[in-house]
Amino acid sequence: MIDLARVKLHLRVDGDQEDALITGYIEGAKSHVAMHCDRELVEGSPVEPDQMGITADVEQAILLLVGHWYENREDAAAGVTPTAVERLLWYRKRF
Repeated sequence: MIDLARVKLHLRVDGDQEDALITGYIEGAKSHVAMHCDRELVEGSPVEPDQMGITADVEQAILLLVGHWYENREDAAAGVTPTAVERLLWYRKRF
């Protein structure tokens, strides 16, 4: 499960000053992963063919994406997804 405490540990962030920002990145990353894979993200086991559970590889992709956005807030290259995220999601993507 992706929660704020887990993401803050990944980012090495203490305190709560940036909680709203990080929460926004988490939601954005989940949305990005769902759109990238053309599936709905669900907690637990998926019950529909167009759903995808948040498995260890999907969770890692979300953490990496949040970390990328957190470190590169003013990134000039719009639409660039880190290669590690692409690789983690490759086998889950529908073509």
